[in-house]
Amino acid sequence: MRKDKEKVLDEQWDDERVASFLQPRPGDPENSDYAILLRAYQSMRESDFARFVPLFSEAGRDVNAAGPDGRPLIELLAEHRYGAGYAAILEAAA
Repeated sequence: MRKDKEKVLDEQWDDERVASFLQPRPGDPENSDYAILLRAYQSMRESDFARFVPLFSEAGRDVNAAGPDGRPLIELLAEHRYGAGYAAILEAAA
């Protein structure tokens, strides 16, 4: 790690920061639900993801949205070492 970078441990995510992931970003596909879910999974701890998914659903977004390969995120999570908890969150919201 570079000397001018400080390692951040146990950073607290407030509701506003969690909700900020609902907004599509430039370059997201037209149906951005998958991209948003993937970005949230890659960026959030499991507890924050559990707070995010209900907001995502309430916003009318699709937790089963398919990615470029035609598979929903829940299938991708089954292949990841620590994805089971995240997959359970998505399964409960489906």
